[in-house]
Amino acid sequence: MSIYHAHDVLHFTKITLLVLQLKRSLDFYEHVLGLRRLFQDKNVAHLGVNDCDTLIELVEDPLAKPLGITQGLYHYALLLPSRRSLASVIKRLIDHRYPVSGASDHGVSEAIYLDDPDGHGIELYVDKPKSDWPESNGQLDMYTKALDLNPIMSELKEDASEMMDEKTILGHLHFHVHDLKLAESFYAHVLGFKVMLNYQNSALFIADQGYHHHLGLNIWQGDAPLNQLRQIGLKAYVLHVPKEHYLHVLKRLNEAHIALMDDDGITYVIDPLQQKLIFHFET
Repeated sequence: MSIYHAHDVLHFTKITLLVLQLKRSLDFYEHVLGLRRLFQDKNVAHLGVNDCDTLIELVEDPLAKPLGITQGLYHYALLLPSRRSLASVIKRLIDHRYPVSGASDHGVSEAIYLDDPDGHGIELYVDKPKSDWPESNGQLDMYTKALDLNPIMSELKEDASEMMDEKTILGHLHFHVHDLKLAESFYAHVLGFKVMLNYQNSALFIADQGYHHHLGLNIWQGDAPLNQLRQIGLKAYVLHVPKEHYLHVLKRLNEAHIALMDDDGITYVIDPLQQKLIFHFET
């Protein structure tokens, strides 16, 4: 596991996506990305990279409004443990002729971008050693350059697995928001993340324990409306809260007059984007 996603670090562990056609989504997530189907009933499926931990929950609504230009999910990012494991996924994308929307070197990481069949943005990435992360005046200085795929694909093994690496985790989330200051007040100040980078006053990257970002926030959609309840998009996500953060998070939620709710043992709040933020408090 990444040291930046350990039990003593604030980080996201699971997401829930609304999709139009569960079968179509499963075909993509299982056969193209290589995730495992852990559970399925009529309109819900759980996916992961091992036999027990859910990374992505898919909920089908055939009458849902298609994804449009809204606030909410920009992309979710799966962090793979090595270039070799990323190369295996890229090979599957090539074999299935599945389109990608970008490939970038961010200084801190190497990433490729694509959309699932419903338009949810996905980043697949590997981190570089922290000693290689670019800095300017002592501050993190991420950038976006074209990614050279040759060194990555040179790591590919002839017997590459058809399944995604079992050490893959949810590395970070990235949201479209309306106002960066308002977003910072909740996602950083209330939840407890620290601002790592303000990118041209149009995006914030926040994290715990010195990671480059556990959450990105941008205003690139301008005054776009909120994603609606029955519209394709991110509907819920889980935040792991270490023991030492527990009381502090509760105190800040109370001071911000944000109602903490409980539903059959699931503790959550509704975030500024009207998404369900579920807390996994370490016991």
